[in-house]
Amino acid sequence: MSDTCQDLECLAGIRVVDFTQFEAGPSCTEALAWLGAEVVKIENPKTGDPARRVLPGKNPDDPWYFHMFNANKKSLTLDLKSPRGLAIVKELLKKADVTAENMAPGTIERLGLGYDEVKKLNPRIIYCSIQGFGTGSPYEKGLAFDMIAQAAGGLISVTGEADRPPVKPGPSFGDTGTGMLMAITILGALVERQRTGQGRRLQVAMQDAMLHYMRTCFAVQARTGKPAQRRGGKTVMGSNAPSGLYQCKPYGANDWIYVMTSRANPEHWARLMRLFGREELIDDPRYATGAARIEHEAEVDAIVTAWTRQHTKEEAMTLISGVGVPAGAVFDTMELQNDPSFEKRGIMQVMEHPSGPFKMPTWPVRVDGRPPRLQPSPLLGQHSADILKTWLGLGPDEIATLKSDGVL
Repeated sequence: MSDTCQDLECLAGIRVVDFTQFEAGPSCTEALAWLGAEVVKIENPKTGDPARRVLPGKNPDDPWYFHMFNANKKSLTLDLKSPRGLAIVKELLKKADVTAENMAPGTIERLGLGYDEVKKLNPRIIYCSIQGFGTGSPYEKGLAFDMIAQAAGGLISVTGEADRPPVKPGPSFGDTGTGMLMAITILGALVERQRTGQGRRLQVAMQDAMLHYMRTCFAVQARTGKPAQRRGGKTVMGSNAPSGLYQCKPYGANDWIYVMTSRANPEHWARLMRLFGREELIDDPRYATGAARIEHEAEVDAIVTAWTRQHTKEEAMTLISGVGVPAGAVFDTMELQNDPSFEKRGIMQVMEHPSGPFKMPTWPVRVDGRPPRLQPSPLLGQHSADILKTWLGLGPDEIATLKSDGVL
């Protein structure tokens, strides 16, 4: 494993005070941690991040959800409702480069840690807020989780079969997708600050972020004059055939393959027909052009399905992609986790955590051939003493007093 990953120092020396919880915010700050920033997660001394527990009101039990979005971070517990706890976090903010929060609207301000107050403490800080709905939106006070953002941001409207109710996409685009947009913007603000010496206030709303991921759908609307439609396994563009999911043997729940022929490459159809042994269909007027194949899409799908049903999805993917046509087997999470190639390349790594080893996806960008090394997500308050010593110079006696007073 040591040869397939590395400790990145792209953001070495960058300090982040992290007030985020659940996923949208933590996925953003985790990205910074992967790249080498020192990310200090501020947590309630008693409960910590709500993502630490499966059931509300229970003691933190380090569930796997928490590991996924808090790897490579440090945990500092502080009671922000106590004067001493608030004073300590303000001292940390004076030394920070970035701070991020995704609390319910108005919460961070009620704590006395809103942008205007923090900017007075540290004009160079990059202050980041992630909310469900944007300032000025009629819903700006509304709470949001991933599925709310996907509904209000359009993704659910284009997901599912045309004649059936809409479906929520499985991945958490609303949460992690929003976090990635914020992380990219933070990097830009850090580069700008090298030139100007000034910080920035960054705000992103989850609903607004979803529009970014709907750009293809807006392009379809511009072309057709109608709202983008649900098309099941077909692409929303609907501009070429074959394009969609096709069944493979042994016909299980995920024994399917996605085959995509591009409108930009008319050779895809010919390549498929040669592979299928159906060369006579290459110049058949019913199928010779993209427009003709769209008109006869059901027939085209039947031709492809007749071939894919004779192969496993792995066989079909190898053969179709081998002739230069895009194809992807539908792999489930267990198949992906058990694929040794991901671990061999460092894309999947094993977190050696006190609660037990845990294999998880890591930051997928390889730098000079290797992705960053996975470090365990923190135990609640694990790094409190170390952070207070290295950031603020507090001694053992002061830290012990803070603990006895319930501030830590």
